[in-house]
Amino acid sequence: MVSAIVLAAGKGSRMKSDKAKQFLEINGKPLLYYSLKIFDASVVDEIVVVTRQGDIDYVRQEIVNKYGLHKVRKIVAGGKERFNSVARGIKATDKRNKIIMIHDGARPCLTNRMILDSISGARRYKACTVAMPVKDTIKIVDENGFGVETPDRRTLYQIQTPQTFERALLEEAYDRLRLSGDTDVTDDTMIVERYMDVQSKMIEGSYENIKVTTPEDMVIAEAYLN
Repeated sequence: MVSAIVLAAGKGSRMKSDKAKQFLEINGKPLLYYSLKIFDASVVDEIVVVTRQGDIDYVRQEIVNKYGLHKVRKIVAGGKERFNSVARGIKATDKRNKIIMIHDGARPCLTNRMILDSISGARRYKACTVAMPVKDTIKIVDENGFGVETPDRRTLYQIQTPQTFERALLEEAYDRLRLSGDTDVTDDTMIVERYMDVQSKMIEGSYENIKVTTPEDMVIAEAYLN
């Protein structure tokens, strides 16, 4: 059985809008709706939404109830940082579900194929993430902005979500993170790699699986969804 945690607690300051980006509308529906709808129609058994405390009622009434998203079991308040929000999401999931998926609510172009492949990947490898090879040459620069190294592009991937794990592995990784006091973590694969010494399998995503961050991204996402 599978739980999906959908993160929607960000402010979206780069969107230059008074409304949080996850609630901006594409084709008359909030951005958050699209990933929730895909999960709701998938093999996932439950969805836990993590949002800001003041947005819980809005998510419940204007998205979950309005669009009949029956697999959303809980809506909980997020924390200060992303990993704090994930930790609260993990705690809210059904303990009987042995696979946990973590997805950014600002990625509306999720597909059912990505969900199925991620679940299979987690069952086989314990940890996996949707990702795609980078298209551009990447430079490592020094503190003055000068290029010092050019990594082999064939070894570089841009990480997306969902990121999917065996429950026991993820819970232990987060317990160790909490005890360490570390705050220098940016995603869940990094936490599992650092604290459990478990590598994450790269699962093919899509270049359309963008994270909406700027107003330009809204235009791109709308084109993909259409």
